[in-house]
Amino acid sequence: MFKSILLPTDGSDLCEKATATAVEFAKLHQARITAISVIQPLLMPSLGDSGAMISIDQYEADMKAAAHDHINKVAAAASAAGIPFEGMVTASPNPYEEIVAAAEKYGCDLIMMASHGRTGLSKLLMGSETQSVLSHTKLPVLVLR
Repeated sequence: MFKSILLPTDGSDLCEKATATAVEFAKLHQARITAISVIQPLLMPSLGDSGAMISIDQYEADMKAAAHDHINKVAAAASAAGIPFEGMVTASPNPYEEIVAAAEKYGCDLIMMASHGRTGLSKLLMGSETQSVLSHTKLPVLVLR
């Protein structure tokens, strides 16, 4: 039924559990996995005359390295299971846009993603990437907890 799965990952424990589930699901359905890790730009509030200086170049390098590490973990799991795999790292202030675009670009017929279950003020302020994906795609989305 599902032959091409898009798996967003941020390297969290919940995403690692989702990876294991996606690999088993892909094996069962003889599907391929396309993984995506989206780097969000550093948003810095005005610190006035005091505050720590952060190197934006170092931040970007660290985030790219971490994102590639997340993708490599999914690649290793897919490889061990004999599942076709493709991975990508992108950057956007709105990860859901990259996730939806990647699903279309790579012809995915299912998006499997972890839900981080934000609640309260953090959900109000930061929103939910999962909810945004659900709102902006016509594809089935399997949310894993």
